[in-house]
Amino acid sequence: MKTIPKCYLLETLLLICVSASLCFADKDPVMLRVAAYNVEFSKSATPEQIGEMFKPFKLDIIGFNEAPDGDWTKRVGRVLSMGHSYVGKISSANHKDKYKTILSRLPLEETGEIPLKGVGWNPASAVKAVIRKDGIPITFYSLHICGSKKDKGHAYYLATEVLQKENSERVIVAGDFNNRIGDDSLNFLEGSGMRPTWKDLKIELSQQFTYNAFAPEKQVGVIDHIFYNASSGAKATDGDIIELKKPLSDHKPIWAEIAFPREIGPDGLGN
Repeated sequence: MKTIPKCYLLETLLLICVSASLCFADKDPVMLRVAAYNVEFSKSATPEQIGEMFKPFKLDIIGFNEAPDGDWTKRVGRVLSMGHSYVGKISSANHKDKYKTILSRLPLEETGEIPLKGVGWNPASAVKAVIRKDGIPITFYSLHICGSKKDKGHAYYLATEVLQKENSERVIVAGDFNNRIGDDSLNFLEGSGMRPTWKDLKIELSQQFTYNAFAPEKQVGVIDHIFYNASSGAKATDGDIIELKKPLSDHKPIWAEIAFPREIGPDGLGN
């Protein structure tokens, strides 16, 4: 019987280990770090101060609302080395400088703004863009809507009209919803297949709030949220409400890290 040289066996084992590592690497999820922040038209902080606040979170994409027009979002981006931005044209309730914007570390594709119909203050809207992380496309919406417990509110329109027509396999919706998790308005959104990151993170929200940061005695609970479509098989692995010693807006910023599978199986769930 011919003896196989030890060096050959070692090389073979090394090749097997490398191949296995590459195989597992292919299955590693795409990690996206996301934030949402209602900045109250930058009344209480400069864009540079807001950028400095976000630095430790190493974000990929941020959805701002009540953001000023012009180069405000780009100025935040300069601090964070995030060079891609999009600013909507519809100011919430026709108030001055209350736009929805997107700031991204990754190039933005298919940018646009969708008016959201419904009872409450109008106009309301969401801005939209597609980004590619590690070559995987993810559709991102940044919105600011009116709170409503009725089935004719902005969240209902978003769930039944906008997201029902969305073809992307991976979707994130983030912003100021003016409703708490469990309210009828957001139940419509969850019923459409969107999942709030809070549920993955098992954060107890009943004693927390995102508004009003300046007047806790007037707080109304957690009304800012980040959702993703459950059919993607994604999961939030980290995130929280960002608590600041000195508030930079009447809202608190929120963030989440979401793990998206690289492949979506035939059952609609990630592999």
